[in-house]
Amino acid sequence: MFIKKPTINTVWKYYLFVFFHNLFFISALLVPFFTEWGGISLAKAQFLQSWFMFWIFVLEIPTGAIADYFGRKYSIALGSFMVTIAALVYGSIPKFEVFLLGEFIFAISSALISGADQALLYDALKEVNREEESKKVFGRANSIRLLGLLTAAPLGAFIGQKIGINYTMLFSSIPFFISALIALTIKEPKVGIKISESLRYLDVVKQGFLYFLKHKALRALAVDGIIIASSAYFVIWLYQALLIKLNVPILYFGYFQTFLILMEMLVSSNFGFFDKAFKSPSRYLTLTTCATSLTFIFVAIYPSIISIVVLIIFAGGFGYTRFEYVSALMNKLIDSEKRATVVSSINMFRRFALILLNPLVGFISDHSLRWSFLLVGLLPLAALLFSRIRNKRRLNKMVLYPAQ
Repeated sequence: MFIKKPTINTVWKYYLFVFFHNLFFISALLVPFFTEWGGISLAKAQFLQSWFMFWIFVLEIPTGAIADYFGRKYSIALGSFMVTIAALVYGSIPKFEVFLLGEFIFAISSALISGADQALLYDALKEVNREEESKKVFGRANSIRLLGLLTAAPLGAFIGQKIGINYTMLFSSIPFFISALIALTIKEPKVGIKISESLRYLDVVKQGFLYFLKHKALRALAVDGIIIASSAYFVIWLYQALLIKLNVPILYFGYFQTFLILMEMLVSSNFGFFDKAFKSPSRYLTLTTCATSLTFIFVAIYPSIISIVVLIIFAGGFGYTRFEYVSALMNKLIDSEKRATVVSSINMFRRFALILLNPLVGFISDHSLRWSFLLVGLLPLAALLFSRIRNKRRLNKMVLYPAQ
């Protein structure tokens, strides 16, 4: 029992870290923050998201070196301090140049934390031979992440309505700072910290690309997953923009965001049930693709509160979580020793897709929200029509019997 106590403390501290780090009050008011308080167009707001993703990619190597030389605990803590600064900068002055600086600091924070947090937790479990519990622990951590977002959504809407939209960003710095202090109290595990994070990143780029060249089935599944996930990503941005157009008070934005998170939790926690209900992976993927596509198109044809609710249920609940399901399928096709590298490379490709799509969707949204809903809705249909995994027998065989 004595040797397990440090690890138990690490796990619970990690849970607390995740909760406070995800108390991001602005999440329910992203579009009002940029367009109403910030005074910028949706195109510029989406450009900022691409700017953020670009800098995460650039900063992976130098921030990985910090984890290499100082330890993952300090990398995570520094990342949390940086996101505290980012929130204060972002909420200070409604100016595009300030937002660029804020996103850059957010990217530094994300790069410092990305990968280092889960690696530290896994090594803490491994140190006492409890790594077989990692799936349960990581799953619980994801639930706590969603709980943090769920808590922040209505609080953020209340703060925005009663005090000011920018205060949702400024007040987010408080739980971010608390998460930094919690990270500093976590014990650095003595095992598994010799792997270079910066060198691993270079290996991800090289080995992941080579693996995709050789593995056609995995490549097809990944492309399908990335396209639909990229479409579902715009649920938040577009439904909030439409709520503004429909003159919905921002106090109610928190309820819509809460509903979205609840739908994500409901669907992602019941993948096993849906597997049984739909009988095959291909059927689930096909139906969720259609649901994501058709609900975006439905909003384009009939923009209303009703269509937004339908969008959140299907494109949000099923489309937004679909990549998690695809990831589980892809893991069956990846050799165990290559799994971490290939999964990381897939996430990079997904980020590249959004870097390209963000400005385009933002530009179209400034001219016509209906056309942006329609464009995003057509992307999943294109994947369904042209993806090589549309053949259900081939998909079911390659997922259920990957060795054949």
